[in-house]
Amino acid sequence: MLTRQQKLQFHEQGWLKIPGAVPKIMVEKARRAINHSVGNIGRGEDRPDRNRDGQFCDELRNAESITDLFNKTPLSGAAGSLLGKQGYHEIRGGQIALRFPMPPMVDPREPNGHLDGLGNGRNGQPKGSYRRGFSMFAVVYLSHVSEEFSGNFTVWPKSHAAYEAHFKKHGHEVLSNGLPRFELPEKRVMVTGEPGDAVLAHYQMMHGACPNASSNIRYAAIFRVRSKRLEPPGFAGYTDIWHEFPGVQKALEPPKKA
Repeated sequence: MLTRQQKLQFHEQGWLKIPGAVPKIMVEKARRAINHSVGNIGRGEDRPDRNRDGQFCDELRNAESITDLFNKTPLSGAAGSLLGKQGYHEIRGGQIALRFPMPPMVDPREPNGHLDGLGNGRNGQPKGSYRRGFSMFAVVYLSHVSEEFSGNFTVWPKSHAAYEAHFKKHGHEVLSNGLPRFELPEKRVMVTGEPGDAVLAHYQMMHGACPNASSNIRYAAIFRVRSKRLEPPGFAGYTDIWHEFPGVQKALEPPKKA
């Protein structure tokens, strides 16, 4: 369960880090399964399309070693704290997200952020289409990410509210032309962390993964949590970003006097 202060931070910033959300033994179990897959199954030699767009180990997406990282840890309670009593749909799969080191002697570039659900003709959605199928990210680090430019999950704080204001003014239909680009309220944050640390982020948070200039593979599992209040195709949420978060709405109410 999250405190009221944590909920208010999520409301203001659009993201929240939860140190030590996943026990070490569960992190190690997931890493072992991933490393076995990469070494023996997930090379993509027989399935060239297997490891595309930063997604690896397709055969593990629904494995308990992955889904337990969310379902059987405090992350499930944290999600419930934000999404309220009505809750969210069961997590049945997760994205295994690996970021491999860049070539030696190559300087990393500044990361580019995006919003999920925008079609570009190369990601399984027609160019100009857009949809939203989830309410919140839950990202679990499975390796040490102690410095910037290590493949960090990267967020642009307060961008969720900035895009809400933009879509209220111009309509969410502007997404058919691609992601609107304008000056965001705050500079990007490359989230550092230890194995087992987790990040919760709002669906309308500008986000991405920065280049990995370290010597290590960055391991992470990403879950997309869908509120039971979300009604496909989810267009209403672009201009009413807290409708699916009654737990956050409750936290915004003035504390009752004793």
